[in-house]
Parts: sequence; structure tokens; C-alpha cells
Amino acid sequence: MSQIKAYILFLLYAFLIVFPKVEKMDEKLCFYVDWEDSVSGLTRKFTLNFYPSEKSVEMYESRNKKMFLRKTVIDGLYQKDFYVGNTINVFSRMLKITEFGDQVTQNQCVPERQSTFAMVKPDGMSQLGLILTAVHEAGFVVARAKMTQLNELQAGQFYNEHRGRSFYPELVSYMASGPVLAMELIRSDAVYHWRLTLGPTDSNEARTVAPDSIRAKFGRDKTNNACHGSDSQASADRELAFFFPPTHSGKESPYYPVPTSTFHNSTCCVIKPHALADGVAGQIIEDIVQAGFSITGLHTFHLDYGNAEEFYEIYRGIVEDYTPMVKQLSSGQVMALEISGGGDQIVSTFRQLVGPADPELARKLRPKSLRAKFGKTTALNAIHCTDLPEDGLLEVEYFFKILQ
Repeated sequence: MSQIKAYILFLLYAFLIVFPKVEKMDEKLCFYVDWEDSVSGLTRKFTLNFYPSEKSVEMYESRNKKMFLRKTVIDGLYQKDFYVGNTINVFSRMLKITEFGDQVTQNQCVPERQSTFAMVKPDGMSQLGLILTAVHEAGFVVARAKMTQLNELQAGQFYNEHRGRSFYPELVSYMASGPVLAMELIRSDAVYHWRLTLGPTDSNEARTVAPDSIRAKFGRDKTNNACHGSDSQASADRELAFFFPPTHSGKESPYYPVPTSTFHNSTCCVIKPHALADGVAGQIIEDIVQAGFSITGLHTFHLDYGNAEEFYEIYRGIVEDYTPMVKQLSSGQVMALEISGGGDQIVSTFRQLVGPADPELARKLRPKSLRAKFGKTTALNAIHCTDLPEDGLLEVEYFFKILQ
């Protein structure tokens, strides 16, 4: 009898151990996604199922429920990538996640990923690289970023809730005094954690009670306090819409901030997807500034394979790793920069800082160059920079005029 009881207990133990694993293998997250089909010019809508344990994806056309992609493992996709508003790459198709497909998915994903609005203020822009590094170290993902210049009308509208207070005129004047960087940040409980990372509004108080906070390190006082953060989810949604209005919103609002690009004596720098994923964008920007260059434009993009091919067209048939380069550039988010400050020779002087295309060669010949420090292979060399002087303006215009 004791043997029978022992056998039953063994079966129960095995069931409790194995069943959760089986359940996890069947776990499915469902999303609605849009794909801008460049061939037809149409937006195609799909239902996408993601299986986290397998890192596999399957897709159905939303209109007729017809299968578009059977369950397939997609390297480089993780559950953290699946949140509303993000763009993911599936076989060179850039899919924008528009909605949760069911309540189960929403319940599971919403506590994990929340978005908030963050802004580097004019006085914080000189420390932009260090601030972006602090953002990464605090566990945030930069979902969108854009350098822009507010005028007093726009600054007044953004801080409309403070209208009538004694500090309002000074605040508006200060916010219109120089470029700012607007960002959407993603992580669990993002609103709370970003405000915690910022520290108290008064930088002097922050240095006392939160010495490791951003405002303690980079702020000067209560107004010149380096960064802004939304105080609630409702405020975050409103402030994100102010700086990142829907693309289908029609003509631009008079309050819509404009990019800061100069298109004069400048060159193009693109921080590649793998470098952004590694969290080294802040370090790259800090090195660029320390080398004496200025960043006069910054914008994040998701390039589809066609855009990446178009941008790299000059290298077709010349560079051996052309196809891997295109695949890397279209594999995720890129951060495009307009670099100024090198005079008439800006393209060649900045190229020297970036270093040879092959990081191994860069580590031998120019060990302090950006590719030597942050590159891995020729395709994964962290940074694209303009090679030819005559292409500097063209590449800047591609990102800051054409793609915008």
C-alpha cells in the first residue's frame, strides 16, 4: 500500500513540475500590427501572435483571417519589444504595434511596459550623452527621440498648467532659449521610475536628498534642472502627443515644434540598431561632444529594408558586406545625428573620429576611434558616417527632410 501511495505522490509531483512548463510553452501574446507596403502604397493590417518561450511569430491578415506567416522563430525578438507604439522587424518588414489583440495580452504586458515623456531641457543639452547613459542605466528604453527648438508660444502652450504663476514667464523664456530633446521612455512603472531617476525639482535639494539623481548631477537650480518628467500617465500621454503627434493628424499645429537641423557645414552620423540595443548611444554622443563637435540634429527612425537599401545605394557592388550592412540598418531603431563644428572639412574630420569601417582594423590603427571602442564587425561597427564630402548634406537631408 505504501508503494502505491509513493507512486501517486510521484505522479502528483511530476504533474506539478511539468504542467507549468507545458502551459508556458503554449503561452501566446496577441497584437494588432500595421505594415506600410511601399510597393502598393497601402497600409496592411495583421494579427500577430508571439510565443515568448519559443521567440516565434505567426501572422494572419486582419481582413480575411488568412494566414500570412506560419509560426517561425525570429532571432532578436523578445517580449520586451512588444508594446503598443513600438516597431518590430519581421523578415525586413517594419511592423508597427497598434493595439493589444486581447485582454490577456494587455493584462500581461501593461504592468511590464509603461511609457512616459521625458525632455532634456536647454541647460541639460551640454550633458546629453551623460544623461542618455543615465537613462539606459535606470532601465529605460528610448522608444522615440527628437531634438527640437521651442518658441515662446510653444513653450507657453506646453507649460499651460502653470500659466498665471509667478515663475511662468521665466520658465517660458528659459524653455525657448535653446534646443531640447523630447523622448518617449519605456519600462515598468515608467512615470514613477523616471521621476525617481530625476530627483527633486530643485537641483540644490536634489544634491542633498538624492545625490545620484540626474538633477543633482546636472541641474543648477529649480528652473535650470536639466530634465523634465511627466507627473502622471495622463500628463505623459498629453505631452507625448504634443511632441510626437499622430502622422495622420493633417496639417501641422502652430504649436508643433520644428527640428533643429541646420543643413550647413554638417555631416551625417547614424548610430546603428545593435549599438542602441547595447545602450552605448550616450557614450558615443559624449565622445563626439568631447572631440569638439556639435550635435545640431537628432531623430530616431525605424528604416525598412527598402529605405536602408536606398540610403546605402552608393555601396552596392563596392562593399563586400553590403547585404549584412543593409540588414543591420533595417533590423531595429536607428538614431540619426547631424554633426557640425568641423568647418568646411566637417565630413573628413568627423570620419577620422569614427575610424575605419572594420573595427578590428580600427583598434589597430585608431584605438580611440568610435568604431574601435563600440564596433564588433564591419556590419556591426556601431556607426555609419558620411564618407564623401559631397554626400554630407545629402545624407543629412535624407534623414531630416525626406524621412520626416
